[in-house]
Amino acid sequence: MNTIGDATNVSANTPKVAGGTLGKDDFLKLFVTQLQHQDPMNPSDNSQFMAQMAQFSTLEQITNLSNATTQMVFANQVSQSVGLIGRTVTYDNADGTSGTGVASAVNIANGTILVTIGDKQVEPGSIRSVT
Repeated sequence: MNTIGDATNVSANTPKVAGGTLGKDDFLKLFVTQLQHQDPMNPSDNSQFMAQMAQFSTLEQITNLSNATTQMVFANQVSQSVGLIGRTVTYDNADGTSGTGVASAVNIANGTILVTIGDKQVEPGSIRSVT
């Protein structure tokens, strides 16, 4: 029996992902497992194989595009935060109060952008106004 079109043999071993979707690595594991369990006396149709390769290529390019977009968004957020330096900003504290001060620096720690306002480190999303 040709198992390229029948993923039931590997579905029990396929990791579950939040939201029920498979990622690029999951797709590749599934594809390799299908090839390993293919009946050599009844190989898959070339068009089926090419369709799966095209799907994998498309998935890879979408993943690359998503990563590039994420990096551009982060760079834009850093740039906007740097633009706050020297300006007076009003921000919300974690306890619900607000504060005001002059932004003096931007720090990036573990992928998080923090704007230094006085002696506080404030995330850009907490900033409510700029003057």
